[in-house]
Amino acid sequence: MSLPPRTGPLTGVRILEVGGIGPNPFAAMLLADLGADVLRLDRPGQDLFPAQFNPTLRGRATVAANLKSPEAIESILTLAEQADALIEGYRPGVMERLGLGPDVVHARNPRLVYGRMTGYGQEGPMAPVAGHDINYISLAGALGPAQRTGEKPMFALNLVGDYGGGAMFLVMGVLAGIIEARSSGQGQVVDAAMVDGAAALTAMFHGMRAGGMWKDEPGTNLLDSGAHFYDTYETSDGGHVALGAIEPQFYARLLELLEIPAEEMPQFEMGRWPEYKERLTALFKTRTRAEWAALLEPEETCATGVYGLGEAAEHPHMAARGTFVEVDGMVQPQAAPRFDRTPGEARPAVKDTAAVLADWGLDEAQQAALGG
Repeated sequence: MSLPPRTGPLTGVRILEVGGIGPNPFAAMLLADLGADVLRLDRPGQDLFPAQFNPTLRGRATVAANLKSPEAIESILTLAEQADALIEGYRPGVMERLGLGPDVVHARNPRLVYGRMTGYGQEGPMAPVAGHDINYISLAGALGPAQRTGEKPMFALNLVGDYGGGAMFLVMGVLAGIIEARSSGQGQVVDAAMVDGAAALTAMFHGMRAGGMWKDEPGTNLLDSGAHFYDTYETSDGGHVALGAIEPQFYARLLELLEIPAEEMPQFEMGRWPEYKERLTALFKTRTRAEWAALLEPEETCATGVYGLGEAAEHPHMAARGTFVEVDGMVQPQAAPRFDRTPGEARPAVKDTAAVLADWGLDEAQQAALGG
């Protein structure tokens, strides 16, 4: 069986993915979407839910590997010889104990970029401690400010730590390392810690705080639900609209369409923001989400309906862009970002693992050794 053709700006780049959940497979998905030849090695039974319902495993083959078998480790090192990068998502020290640490791998492939995805990093007092997205963003200062007055902090699913502060920074680090290795001939280790990435995402807020534009009192600031023009409001049918009218011209147009005289609601009279919120809360409950969306979305108001996972693909704008596609019978996001000459693509998982391993240079005996 021939392997499916690949397109995308990373065509020709080979990535070896060793285990991991959450940010690790998501990073590998992004790389595969953009055309990289990614091979995932995983211990049997490690997935949290069935592979057919996990889009982050798309675009590549997944091969079960007995990471405690010396023969399997030797086969993995042979695969590493063919790779531009290796990414792994185990706790610090695990790969070294398996015989797959950076020193061993670099002895076989000096130009390889070794990407390490962890929550707390490779060193520091909490490096060996277990955690998840919610823990990493709380430590990094990204969770504390995300709360309304009088309410507890609310996390944005696992998007800030696992994906924004984790996978995205791992991808950036690995690709930067590959670019550098092509000129130097030397690989290096990329320590992608979610606490570091999540902290980096808060850079603007540190500046605002230093400049007196951000208060430590939750729910009183521009972007933490303090402002009446940057918040969500419930509609008459139980839906919601989202306002983001920060710039004066957008705020002015919003008030115009809401039929509110500008002098009655000056934008930056911060002491009156709670009063304005009460007024908008009552107003938005007078119409349905669809009615507000029809009025506000086409205008220069920075206002949109709030849509759920099952609704987003049906929005006219998202449908027109083809932002969601069906892969293996499941609707899921298309590859992003977009390239006009070498487009990426959300591809099905590759089923012919034998053909993939052969393409990576493993003979039948080495393939059999992977399973231990």
